Amino acid sequence: MKKRLMMVQPLCTGLICAGMLTACVSTGSGMTSQTGGSAPAGQHYIPVEDFFRNPSKSRFTVSPDGTHIAFMQAWKNRMNIFVQKRDSDTAVRVTAAENRDIAGYFWANNSLLAFLQDTGGDENYQLFTVQKDGSNLKNVTPFKDVRVGIVDDLKDNEHEMLISMNKRNRQVFDVYRLNFTDNSLTMIAENPGNISGWMTDHDGKLRIATTTDGVNTGVLYRKTEQDPFVSIMETGFKDTFSPLLMTFDNSELYVTSNLGRDKAAIYTFNPETKKLGKLIFEHPEVDAESLIYSEERKVITGAVYYADKRGYHFFDTQRAALQAELEKKFPGLEVGVSASNRDETVYIIRTYSDKTPGAYYVYDTADKSCTLLAETAPWIDSTKMASMQPIQYKSSDGLTIHGYLTIPAGKQAKNLPVVVNPHGGPWARDYWGYNPEVQFLANRGYAVLQMNFRSSTGYGKEFWTKGFKQWGKKMQDDVTDGVQWLISQGIADPKRIAIYGGSYGGYATLAGVTFTPDLYTCAVDYVGVSNLFTLFETLPPYWEQGRQMMYEMIGNPEKDKVLLEEVSPIFHIDNIKVPLFVAQGANDPRVKKEHSDQIVNALKQKNIAVEYMVKDNEGHGFHNEENRFDFYRAMERFFRKHLDK
Repeated sequence: MKKRLMMVQPLCTGLICAGMLTACVSTGSGMTSQTGGSAPAGQHYIPVEDFFRNPSKSRFTVSPDGTHIAFMQAWKNRMNIFVQKRDSDTAVRVTAAENRDIAGYFWANNSLLAFLQDTGGDENYQLFTVQKDGSNLKNVTPFKDVRVGIVDDLKDNEHEMLISMNKRNRQVFDVYRLNFTDNSLTMIAENPGNISGWMTDHDGKLRIATTTDGVNTGVLYRKTEQDPFVSIMETGFKDTFSPLLMTFDNSELYVTSNLGRDKAAIYTFNPETKKLGKLIFEHPEVDAESLIYSEERKVITGAVYYADKRGYHFFDTQRAALQAELEKKFPGLEVGVSASNRDETVYIIRTYSDKTPGAYYVYDTADKSCTLLAETAPWIDSTKMASMQPIQYKSSDGLTIHGYLTIPAGKQAKNLPVVVNPHGGPWARDYWGYNPEVQFLANRGYAVLQMNFRSSTGYGKEFWTKGFKQWGKKMQDDVTDGVQWLISQGIADPKRIAIYGGSYGGYATLAGVTFTPDLYTCAVDYVGVSNLFTLFETLPPYWEQGRQMMYEMIGNPEKDKVLLEEVSPIFHIDNIKVPLFVAQGANDPRVKKEHSDQIVNALKQKNIAVEYMVKDNEGHGFHNEENRFDFYRAMERFFRKHLDK
């Protein structure tokens, strides 16, 4: 929202989810895990539930006038919205979701909240509104098999917002003006078929659209809403030119671009002359990610980038001073501003580290007070968590691969059992911070290796494109090289190495045990791709715009048939000789259940050991708390049986 480009469908990053559970946290008491058995001498097992329970409270926001705080909290094991006055400790639950967590919410005005929710993980999000006292709950887009997105919350208009829907045509998204007073919907922009995203200016006017023909991307612009859109930029999809927001006088754009360079930088761009202007920020090692700004003071305050950790570059002394003050208040923690009221006098502050999911605070600029709202997971004892250390190693063809290594607390980095954990996406990356999966595995005594293999985003154009048509090949070699690095360093016991991943990471898991069958002891595939032909045959309708791009990045089922057969694990199951555990959501719209069915059935026919867990009320990853518990309990049993030797 907030004048940034709203992508209405995933196109070139994160086509397959980058990791479903890195934000999940949990509760518990510190008793022995319910999975059975006890911890080895000198090792304290924290219950599975402590890592994967719903947060105590999370996603705090403040109303536009600063008088009320909203947040998410579990009710009947589902994350619901609660609201309280800023000066009160008593909260009112305003939603009653029982089957599925609410996906996200925001303040539509000072008295009304809006939220999104899908059904059983199908990702067809519907939009609901509810008063801050919990009254007048409405489903304002009750359309079957239609996906809703937010284009602009229209901060200066208390009665309307702009949304996108693929109601008219399931493959593309039109823009509608939603009126809260009578819940009327008026289409204000019809997608001609090539638009992949929409963006407004600071007055809420629809001024920018991004386009794709499958392999080329473009940006359209209009001076007013009465003018026709005209093309101001067209590039191949390998080049980045992404609008971030308009300048505060609505005359130019801030964009991220890697045109003529490797690492994306942030510039101004003049839509009339169609020329890049001032270089706002660049980083020598990684892509510039985004800008932070003050809507109230109408000034760009800083830029954000991610190297080993998140970094800021401030342009504004006031925002820099606030950051310095907050970091002084919370030494040793990462700290950032996650929300504010309209006039930016009240901020929601978020803290975290690799050892704690952190807490939320409310900061009042009037007296510089910083008051605790809630610890996200107060049952997590940071002193018992393991450190996530940034690492790097060389690939077999000389690339520098960045990643993270987590060594179990109290253990020496020597001859350890290891879980290799490639990320999803694959056009995404792993980040430093609290990761419940990693901490859970480390608590069980396993070192965890995460790597940003080639094609991971954030490291420049060349690194990203080196992974094109390299599924199961050079991308997989980067994973293998990480394992060999661990062995050469004496960190890994070569007889006790497992691989586990979700989504693309699930593919990498299957590829690992298929193409390097002697490297791993066992494997866990979570909603992973087994057959690249099936992947293309089952694309959601709103991914059709990106089909040709995916052909360029992965391979064309017709032109590259031999390649796709070569790198699809389903065609090479005879190579698999280690135990495999497969988990799948029945309603997954991204990696259909057919992928897991195919690999499981084929292995059973070959009498190869395989465990299979299917959750009928889940999609791309397990989001319901009880399903998370089941999955990680089963994973623990599986690793104890096959990795603890």
